[in-house]
Amino acid sequence: MTKIAILGTLTAMGLAAGAASAATLDDVKARGELICGVNPGLTGFAAPDASGNWSGFDISLCRAIAGAVFGDGNKVRFVPTTSETRFTALASGEVDVLVRNSTWTFSRDADLGLDFAGVNYYDGQGFMVHQDLGVTSAKELDGATICIQTGTTTELNLADYFAVNGMSYTPVAVQSNAEGEQQYLAGACDAYTTDASGLAATRAAFATPADHIILPEIISKEPLGPATRQGDSQWNDIVRWTLNALVAAEEYGVTSANIEELSASSQNPEVRRLLGTEGTLGEMLGLDADWAANAISVGGNYGEIFAATIGEQTPIGLARGLNAQWTQGGLLYAPPFR
Repeated sequence: MTKIAILGTLTAMGLAAGAASAATLDDVKARGELICGVNPGLTGFAAPDASGNWSGFDISLCRAIAGAVFGDGNKVRFVPTTSETRFTALASGEVDVLVRNSTWTFSRDADLGLDFAGVNYYDGQGFMVHQDLGVTSAKELDGATICIQTGTTTELNLADYFAVNGMSYTPVAVQSNAEGEQQYLAGACDAYTTDASGLAATRAAFATPADHIILPEIISKEPLGPATRQGDSQWNDIVRWTLNALVAAEEYGVTSANIEELSASSQNPEVRRLLGTEGTLGEMLGLDADWAANAISVGGNYGEIFAATIGEQTPIGLARGLNAQWTQGGLLYAPPFR
């Protein structure tokens, strides 16, 4: 896409953002449900089953936000968005929040009329190849054809990586992960590149996952997080602090199993403020005192959600890595609840 075309797209999105309501919380409450923009189908992160019931890591955050607002994690509707339509869907008001494997970048934050509300998964871009190709390193991909989703940061990272390493490649543009998977399996490209978590999720859904290798190189930083429309700080605070509540709950040992007990008896002031038995944090957000307790109750704390959807005991098999708590050598760190 040319620079002129990019600027035209951004301008259109900015105008669309201006048309959307600023008081998202009021709109969500009046509607009686949260509308969450999600990936159209990425196993482990956001995917519907045969009955249309959505589940996954990102889906759990959507449900937690609904829990914080309504005290009911089922009061949420999921709207599938592609990599090219996701930001327009948010800016236009089609969705209230976007939780869709979206990288927090300078230009998206400053120029798209969006506000990111934190990082729910620290990721990086990788490559997947067929095992029988005999490739063991991304440095061996000189001259390769590579499937790449358009409108993504991975598209730009790919160009940078090959330029820096003096290699050439032929891009095969795809519009979605589903199309990328299809083209890759059909042999239309030698390698498929996207976030490493996305590669693991995609490979897990293959009939023979062992026939495909995720190469060791991680070529970028991809801090993935939820986004809201710019100009609605109250709503962004609600999304931000719901995510923080899930992270803090894991640090303080608050789980879906003991949350009622801790709500009634914990003597830890930070836990009491988190669960709304002390202080007025909920009131500051325009929510009930037990907003965080309700969010945590939906699917558990961050660690419980991670383990249930994408963790090492799931078909996705992701280790915590950078997404471990700061006390365990990771990057997860919730600001104080005070």
